[in-house]
Amino acid sequence: MASEEASLHGLENLMTEFFHTCTTNERKREIEELLNNFAQQTGAWRHCLFFLSHTQNEYVMMYSLTVFENLVNRMWIGVASQDKMEIRSCLPKLLLTQHKSVPYFIRNKLCKVIVDIGRQDWPMFYHDFFTNTLQLIQTPALAALGLIMLKTTSEELACPREDLSVARKDELRKLLMEQVSTVLGLLTGILETYWDKHSITASTPPPSPTSGESLELLGSLFQGSQYSKLLCQPMASLDSDSHQLCCLVLECLAHLFSWIPLSTSITPTLLASIFHFARFGCDLRTKAKTFIANSSSSNGQHHHHHHPITTSNGGSRTGQPAEMTKAERARLGVLAMTCVNELVSKNCVPMDFEEYLLRMFQQTFFLLQRLTRENNAHTVKNRLQELDESYLEKFTDFLRLFVGVHLRRIESSPQFPIVEFLALLFKYTFNQPTHEGYFACLDIWSVFLDYLTTKIKSRLADRESVLNRYKDALVLLLREVLNRIQFRYNQAQLEELDDETLDDDQQTEWQEYLRQSLEVVAKVMELLPSHAFTTLFPVLQENLDVYMGLQQFIVTTGTSRRLNISAENDCRRLHCSLRDLSSQLQAVGRLAEHFIGEIFAARFNDALAVVERLVEVTCYGSQTSLYDLETAVPSVLKPDLIDVHAQALAALQAYSHWLAQFYSEVHGQSQSQFINLITSAIDACSPLITAKVPEKLLLSSCHLMVSLTSTVRPVFLVTLPGVRNIFNLITDNQARRLPQEAHMLVCRALSNTLLLPWPNLPESEQQWQSRSSNHASLLAALTREYRILRGTVNVTPPQPDNVKLVIQQTLPVLRDIVDSISGESTKSRQICYQSLQESVQVSLSLFPVFIQQPDVTDEMLAFFLTLFQALRVQMGVAFTGQIIHTFLSMFTREQLAASILQEGSAGCRVVQKFLKILQVVVQEPGQAFKPFLPSILALCMEQVYPVVAERSSPDVKAEMFELLYQILHQNWRYFFKTSVLTTVQKGASEDVMENEAQFTAAMQAFGQSFLQPDIHIFKQNVSYLESLNSKHKLYHRKLFRTSMLFHFINVLLQVLLHKSHDLLQEEITLAIYNMASVDFDTFYSAFMPEFLNSCQGVDTNQRAVLARNFKLERDLPSFTQSVQRLVNDLRYYRLCNSSLPTGTIKL
Repeated sequence: MASEEASLHGLENLMTEFFHTCTTNERKREIEELLNNFAQQTGAWRHCLFFLSHTQNEYVMMYSLTVFENLVNRMWIGVASQDKMEIRSCLPKLLLTQHKSVPYFIRNKLCKVIVDIGRQDWPMFYHDFFTNTLQLIQTPALAALGLIMLKTTSEELACPREDLSVARKDELRKLLMEQVSTVLGLLTGILETYWDKHSITASTPPPSPTSGESLELLGSLFQGSQYSKLLCQPMASLDSDSHQLCCLVLECLAHLFSWIPLSTSITPTLLASIFHFARFGCDLRTKAKTFIANSSSSNGQHHHHHHPITTSNGGSRTGQPAEMTKAERARLGVLAMTCVNELVSKNCVPMDFEEYLLRMFQQTFFLLQRLTRENNAHTVKNRLQELDESYLEKFTDFLRLFVGVHLRRIESSPQFPIVEFLALLFKYTFNQPTHEGYFACLDIWSVFLDYLTTKIKSRLADRESVLNRYKDALVLLLREVLNRIQFRYNQAQLEELDDETLDDDQQTEWQEYLRQSLEVVAKVMELLPSHAFTTLFPVLQENLDVYMGLQQFIVTTGTSRRLNISAENDCRRLHCSLRDLSSQLQAVGRLAEHFIGEIFAARFNDALAVVERLVEVTCYGSQTSLYDLETAVPSVLKPDLIDVHAQALAALQAYSHWLAQFYSEVHGQSQSQFINLITSAIDACSPLITAKVPEKLLLSSCHLMVSLTSTVRPVFLVTLPGVRNIFNLITDNQARRLPQEAHMLVCRALSNTLLLPWPNLPESEQQWQSRSSNHASLLAALTREYRILRGTVNVTPPQPDNVKLVIQQTLPVLRDIVDSISGESTKSRQICYQSLQESVQVSLSLFPVFIQQPDVTDEMLAFFLTLFQALRVQMGVAFTGQIIHTFLSMFTREQLAASILQEGSAGCRVVQKFLKILQVVVQEPGQAFKPFLPSILALCMEQVYPVVAERSSPDVKAEMFELLYQILHQNWRYFFKTSVLTTVQKGASEDVMENEAQFTAAMQAFGQSFLQPDIHIFKQNVSYLESLNSKHKLYHRKLFRTSMLFHFINVLLQVLLHKSHDLLQEEITLAIYNMASVDFDTFYSAFMPEFLNSCQGVDTNQRAVLARNFKLERDLPSFTQSVQRLVNDLRYYRLCNSSLPTGTIKL
């Protein structure tokens, strides 16, 4: 005894020293080693048992419990059965005597250790494990402890980690399922008892705020239903012990529901009890009651005398327990809603549970009604604001699950008033106290609108009746969402939104708010097009009138122009009106898609009205150049005026598809209408295309130009004075150059007008001759400085900076022009290449000069890559060959290695682009580029691969493997002469192979990549092998089958065992299956025994069990199950064996 006391004393000192701030890391390591060695001794647990009973030191307790935990989870197999019995009896006793005196985290840890023993030994060796827990729950003084045990049991046994065999996991799940109805019955009993015990009895006079609940809206739900009475009862008033116990019950239920399937053991009484507690979340009694001897409390109970209250630990105490705080009430509500959401999130609903589901929804809508009820004291918004934030979040989650998962089941039920539900959801949405809450509710409406759209599309016959049922709700929703984005109605809240900081999607908070709102508007528009239009258009007109009326307030003095509006109130109103106009223009643009296609003719007049108005506004903006005015509040009004102008141009651009359809269907008098619209649109654009205009406006007008030239393509465009002016501006060397992005867009638009075929005209009327010469002179002007470089650049570096600048300004423009016609007709591409020919040759001759400057080479290769992708046919085989030859000779091994080693650098990007160019080359059908295959393969395997093999270099690796895959896939006959057909007819022994060494090297590279941690490369390469197998029967080829197949399966199985690429389990298992299925017999008879024999860390007996459990199945689902079982059990055996003390004898 004395020696144990001494050990305890020493341990306490060590622990105190370890956690002391002055202890050095060196000393901490020494102590850690000492403690680990102590724990490893056989019988260390006996000392720990003594420590636990005799210490007050929390660190010592925690250490001792960790020793037990390690013993149970890692060494239990090797513990003598006598010792196990002793531990099984001592630890629960310790828990019973100490659970009140130790800190909660020690108590919870001790519970977990006991549950871990149950996980190993129940029911065979620890038959009363579960009954003990149930007894604790039924003993009032120990109920809380029992509930903690139950929750821990649910966590550790229902979804155990992998330190159990699959057979044991299945057994535990089965054992627990047998206990479910008993457990749920017990928990229901506790909730009911506490609710009844603390409820206000019927004999007390009804208090005004809580009863007399108005059920007008959902009254129909509750006619004659017992729930109407139940849910209208006044709330129970729990003391803090009861509160804690009910919280524990709800926590247990939430975890149980996460794995119990929906079934009738979840009784109506249990559901009703959970909903009673969910009411605490929406109950607003925030003022804590103080109980003074002779006061009467507000809920109608008189406390003139003391009466004993039984506390949950069995004792009795006098006096009234303090009522729950607001936070405690909220916690009960949140936990109850968590239980509800666990149930509602299950999509698989058995027939006999559907009625319960309906009942649950009825009860939740009772709560929703309470949340959105208005009375004199509270508006709905105030009420929601006072609620706990997490309760509201849980409630919104519930609504999302209901609409997303169950609406289709419930909607048609006559007992479910769907329209009234939408009315409540509407109130709930538009009274949310936070922006996040409002967004979450808008999401729910989006899901509902998608559901409705799909339903209507699938039921064309009664389309109208379905729509009519919901029309009122949709109309209200549309109006309210539109009001919410307008400063006129919602200025205070909108001003709070940040319009400066960009989020991950490159949007500000305000832009995101507007985008989500407009998505809902667009979805309503799809269902009620004409109504949505008549709601939006008049509001737009109103703000447009304000904007168009600004002209009269412009005062010109000398060279400056001022907007003569200066009163603070007027400026504020103008600011709001302009912000709203900008949002409405975005809304009108977002709706453009609902005017085209089959409904073009039916909705033609509405669309024409919109487009005419937009053209008018953009012309007005450009003529009066409002962006140039001086204003009273320049920091606010100037950006507003620029934004409206830019949004009007963007909205007009959104209608370019409508204009294209108008163009293809115009006849007679509409022709002049169309010409006027296009002419005015160009008049609106062209004055803005100058370097003096703010960039936001400049880019909007450039984008509009691009759309007009690429989507609409009117034949007369090039004759318009506005377009002529832009040509002159771009080709005039003296003019001030536009910013790069705008310059590129304008060049693309001008090139489009000359290259793209005109719609509705035969080939003979396309005027290719004159367009071709115009295009040549446009590009000659754009590349003037670039082409001169060929003669002036020194072959020896360094180059002057202006040379670099010319290259970096010219090539992106040319690349963009080529890119924009890559999908067009041969004629367009031919003309484009003729105009570019000289510039391409200049580029090729400059390439060697800049090989040491990766930023320039990067630009050049980007240009060549685009050429190869879009114009390789036009360039011809000879010239393409010359380019590839130049590249292959320039990229020496040293050059490649130096570039690849600087990850993320321009040099690295150069190598990536070079590999991409080679991918395009090897994919070209026909024989033209076949001569390059050997040198491309050599570059790949002998120059790039050795550099990246042992490094992460993810970007270069991805491109290199893509190139390898394309070489194999597109040039299969380079390796295998026989066709797939011969292989099938004569059996695979007939494979005639060529270039075997390269093929083997490529396969080894793929295999090597599976031994590395990069999950993206792994996924990509598994899919490449699978693709080669499905297209060329890779796994069936003799070479692969005889010398590689089992190596690949082995590597993939090892990856599953190491759990290093767990996200790819499905893909890996499928690949193993496809490889094994080439020859199942050999797989089962040769590979599996060999694989198991080579497995380290398991004994012969365990190998036999693993082999026996791997069923000889040939279908994918069974095979997958066998693989998962093998991996789980093999890991489990290794874990057990690694923790056995040496010399252990296992029976």
